[in-house]
Amino acid sequence: MSVRVWSAISASEPEFGWLGRLVGTAIVVGSLVTARVPAGTGWVWLLLGVATACWFAFVLLNHRLQRWSAASLVVGALAAAATVVGTTDSAGVAIAFSCLAMVAMHPAVPPSATVAVAAVIGVLLIGTSLDRGTERLAVLAGVTVLVTLSGLLRRSYHLRVAETAQLLEQTRRAQDEHARAAALDERARIARELHDVLAHSLGALGVQLEVAEALLADRGDIDAALDRVRRSRRLAADGLVEARAAVTALRRDVLPLPDALGELAAAHGRDHLGEPPELHVVGTPRPVRAAVEVSLAGAAREALTNAARHAPGAPLHVVLEFRPDAVAVAVRNEAPATAPEPVDPPVPGHGLTGMRERLALVGGRLSAGPDGGGWSVVAEVPGS
Repeated sequence: MSVRVWSAISASEPEFGWLGRLVGTAIVVGSLVTARVPAGTGWVWLLLGVATACWFAFVLLNHRLQRWSAASLVVGALAAAATVVGTTDSAGVAIAFSCLAMVAMHPAVPPSATVAVAAVIGVLLIGTSLDRGTERLAVLAGVTVLVTLSGLLRRSYHLRVAETAQLLEQTRRAQDEHARAAALDERARIARELHDVLAHSLGALGVQLEVAEALLADRGDIDAALDRVRRSRRLAADGLVEARAAVTALRRDVLPLPDALGELAAAHGRDHLGEPPELHVVGTPRPVRAAVEVSLAGAAREALTNAARHAPGAPLHVVLEFRPDAVAVAVRNEAPATAPEPVDPPVPGHGLTGMRERLALVGGRLSAGPDGGGWSVVAEVPGS
């Protein structure tokens, strides 16, 4: 309970919160109550009343009408300082310094205006104390300068705090936007993965089923049609596995590229019942963007799949190279020992074309062609 009471009293700023206003009000009211005004100088009471009213206007209006509250402080400070012309009592001086301190710290009052108000108050206080000793002059001048400078420094501090808070808020919003953009980019990446998988699987499945239908309708070749249906079933199963793999990417972080390629090589060896491709890492591994990792890993997966179709049983080599200005993945297969069975034409938009399109999205490029009796595919992303 006491913590809540203290928070409510002190508010966010000690000077302009409830605590600062209570202390200032106590000084103003105490000075007014203890004031001793000589007879025949009723106008001094009038000025003290104006200064007190201006202080209460500041207390009531500061959080809603800052410009009006600042103007009230200026008028109150000048009115209180003017009372020294008609009395030697220090009540007006105390009220003037209280108002001046708030004027110097007020964000709506420019520093030049604060200096001008302080100069007027200093002239009034010092001008009426010339015949009262140098000690009083020094004290009044020192207090005026001290109150003004400390208030201006405090004002500068508050402005820096406000600017820092604004900068932190802008940084937070920028981070939120960056996270949102990254999430959208990740969704787009998964959408491309699913699109490629479905386009390849469904397109190839449709071709196989059309051929099976033609074999049955035109030739009545049941055995050949069954073979096409079995191929269709394998295509559907492979497409389902790849679609699940793409969805799994939504639930885990993207693996580092060497680890991702190692998993691809191991999975390729298991799926094709042979030795996994040899993986070589050249250069010093370094983190790269998730989109680049996914694109290079996808190109390697497609190259391994094509090698298994066109050169089954041939040795495979995967080389991951970290260059100073790029990251590249090369997949090379040697010539097969026996000629492979004919394969169906690739579905448009997949295969090498699909790899090129995927790499182009991250500024990469793809090259493929014969390589010393075998075949190599090289995917490269500069600047990674």
